[in-house]
Amino acid sequence: MTSRGRTDRLLLRTRVLLAVFAVLTALAVGALLVRAEHTAETFAWTIDPPATAGFLGAGYASGTVLVVLSWLGGSWARTRVPLVTILVFTALTLVATLVHLDRFHLAADGALPRFAAWFWLAVYVVVPVGMAVVLVVQERRAEPLVRRRALPAWLRALLVVEGLVLLGVGVALYLTPATAEVLWPWTLTPLTARAVGSWLAAYGFAAFLLVRAGDLDLLRVPAVAYAVLGVLQLLVAGRFAEDVRWQSPSAAGFLVMATAVAVTGAAAFVATEASRTPVRETP
Repeated sequence: MTSRGRTDRLLLRTRVLLAVFAVLTALAVGALLVRAEHTAETFAWTIDPPATAGFLGAGYASGTVLVVLSWLGGSWARTRVPLVTILVFTALTLVATLVHLDRFHLAADGALPRFAAWFWLAVYVVVPVGMAVVLVVQERRAEPLVRRRALPAWLRALLVVEGLVLLGVGVALYLTPATAEVLWPWTLTPLTARAVGSWLAAYGFAAFLLVRAGDLDLLRVPAVAYAVLGVLQLLVAGRFAEDVRWQSPSAAGFLVMATAVAVTGAAAFVATEASRTPVRETP
């Protein structure tokens, strides 16, 4: 095996951490996306309206896809951006959890919500630290990235624009939750505004990391997760249409952005697959 082959492989501890996070995100999908109306009885804190639980569940579904495909790929070069994305999300979520700890079911009467709250707290204390350690260790073994195929100009432009929007809205919701009245098409509490902002900021930051890397080959896994995120958010808006303030400009903005994310993710995946197809030379 070449030196490049050795240094580009995922370490066992990286694979284990990704596998654990995949299981945790899958559980969150079931609790939030599937059972969005029952968070008072089954989740770490009560999320109302259900559209917010659905949004967060869609984020976890996208995260599950991101983690599973990264794990299956087995390449650190293709896993670096997904791992940093997860680290940003989990770190932001940890801070939001500690700030709003009184909103969690840590002393609930029901055993299930109480267990969910303590489990959530443990996960978001341990996972960011584990992600940071794995990132440092894996980076020490990795060789510098060599760009294989540059991002097309149209794809770079889309990622920059969408990254600015996602990061801008995410940071605004996270730092100033009251901006949700203008920026978001349904009601958010300070805690849920920061939870939503964590997902938006993480994906916005990931878009800029991919633009900075400028390598189409690194976009294959994030493109699938990105498309899943956009499609599921559109489905969430339809499923919980009664929660949405459809007359507000933010509702139109939400639909436009979710559609753009879905289309960009699909187009990016097609572009990455096309770049992998060998070009037949003419005699």
